[in-house]
Amino acid sequence: MRLTTAQALVRFLAVQRVERDGVEAPFFAGCFGILGHGNVAGIGQALQERPDLLTYVPARNEQAMVHAAAGYARMRDRLATFACTTSIGPGATNLVTGAAAATVNRLPVLLLPGDVFASRRPDPVLQQLEVPWRGGASVNDCLRPVSRYWDRIERPEQLVPAALAAMRVLTSPAETGAVTLALPQDVQVEAFDCPAAFLEPRTWRVGRPLPDADALDRAAALIRAAERPFLVAGGGVIYSGATATLARLAGRTGIPVGETQAGKGSLPWDHPCCMGAVGATGTLAANRLAAGADLIVGVGTRWSDFTTASRTAFRAEGVRFVNVNVADFDAAKLAGLALVGDARATLEALDERLADWSVPLTEREQAARLQAMWAREVDRLYHLGHAPLPAQSEVLGAVNELSGPRDVVVCAAGSMPGDLHKLWRTRDPRGYHVEYGYSTMGYEIAGGLGVKLADPAREVYVLVGDGSFLMMAQEIVTSLQEGVKLTIVLVDNGGYSSIGALSRSLGTGGFGTRLVRRRRAGDDADGGGGGALADVDLAASAAGLGAHVIRAGDVESLRDALIAAREVERTVVIHVPVDRHAGVPSYESWWDVPVAEVSDTPSVMAARTEHERAARERRWYV
Repeated sequence: MRLTTAQALVRFLAVQRVERDGVEAPFFAGCFGILGHGNVAGIGQALQERPDLLTYVPARNEQAMVHAAAGYARMRDRLATFACTTSIGPGATNLVTGAAAATVNRLPVLLLPGDVFASRRPDPVLQQLEVPWRGGASVNDCLRPVSRYWDRIERPEQLVPAALAAMRVLTSPAETGAVTLALPQDVQVEAFDCPAAFLEPRTWRVGRPLPDADALDRAAALIRAAERPFLVAGGGVIYSGATATLARLAGRTGIPVGETQAGKGSLPWDHPCCMGAVGATGTLAANRLAAGADLIVGVGTRWSDFTTASRTAFRAEGVRFVNVNVADFDAAKLAGLALVGDARATLEALDERLADWSVPLTEREQAARLQAMWAREVDRLYHLGHAPLPAQSEVLGAVNELSGPRDVVVCAAGSMPGDLHKLWRTRDPRGYHVEYGYSTMGYEIAGGLGVKLADPAREVYVLVGDGSFLMMAQEIVTSLQEGVKLTIVLVDNGGYSSIGALSRSLGTGGFGTRLVRRRRAGDDADGGGGGALADVDLAASAAGLGAHVIRAGDVESLRDALIAAREVERTVVIHVPVDRHAGVPSYESWWDVPVAEVSDTPSVMAARTEHERAARERRWYV
């Protein structure tokens, strides 16, 4: 069949399917895009010509549409996603942050940026970057380091092997992330004799590989020999559908479980073995048990510095690690015994080998005491009665208590992800959606859009700070365009609260973190010499974008607003101011942020002394 490159690509994407455990479904839900001269006559024409193949969703920002695709993919356990198409130039480079976030979080997203002319006849074209030492350079080269697979289609025939390679990576649990196929605008519209087999429906099977039996036997022996084992559940538990298996294994053996950001929801918050978040943003229960554990079993985690508390979380002398991960790269970390395999299948195999074993009764009792202590602490923080402005923990408590068991909370950057990790009571494996692998400011609303598109039956609560809201709020418009309702809780503390708190802890007084008017040249402390807050009305800006806006001045009015929002059919923004200084404590954990070794500022030198004291707890896990 004679087709243009763009027509063949759209038809190919429309018939790609994925299957796991006998359940088969389309892999691409549609295509987000912003059309320009680099893709309007190619991909744009192909999408317009056959709207029955791929639903086209116009977006407002290229970075945001990648976040939306990633949010969708995460909600679908990486078994479905969107393609994203842009023009050349700034449209393509706007993809970079979204691509990095998708790749860091191991989420499949297909990027289709337009490119300069492969023929180089009209050279340079509008928006082309010229490099004196390389004629074939393009801004799309920026996407190489943040893509798990990257290719430039310089002849129509190259599409066939490139598209197949792209699908192999997108559907691989071990290798997935952002995939880029750069499409020169002249090649997009060139025709070729496309093989009929290329356009036939194709199903990519996602299997459940198992580690070899010897490795499983060795892991089971290590667990049996441990006196104080502790399990860390990462995102791989949820993506592999292993939550029920983990609940059964933990409940029977009594192994306490801590959760990473991506793994939160691996167990319901009230499961007897769920100790909550672990690491730098961990709970008191999880961090105390982790500190004393002699064996750590990591399942589906990539062991970020927040999970290991900059390698201070696991402090027992001679502590050892067993790592279950479908990616051998992650399974080998911390010099652990590597069990390279699917999380669910591997946990099932371990459960069989541990059928007659459990932790001592004293360990179960200690975990129960710590869990009860932590439940009381969460209740306290949910109902502080802080005045005159509420504390952020009270806002989170109100949303948690008024949301349903299957509702989803979405967040990304600032102080809220840490507070949510500690405090949110997750009841459903997909009810907690916090992007913290890349901690991308601006992800929240766009990611929430993807979450809602993936499961429209769930209510989606987007929690976003004023800093992130100012960076990327425009996908409110896309939610209205697509008839996708979000409930956005806009927490306003007049600046960058998270970095302000970090700055104060490092002795730099919150420098540059408040949204205040500069009164005179040289005003810097805390963002502008202590002047009044700048006259910025974020609620009004949300209303200008078309959202239904409710202003809440305290916790009770916030609760009323959350109830009222249920009856509104379009996206709602609830604006609530909070006290930027009323934070949630750190619970026997640490995060390594270097402090100046010499300074004329006494508070900086005091912070350096504290940093050196805390750093002595770091361990080499070799």
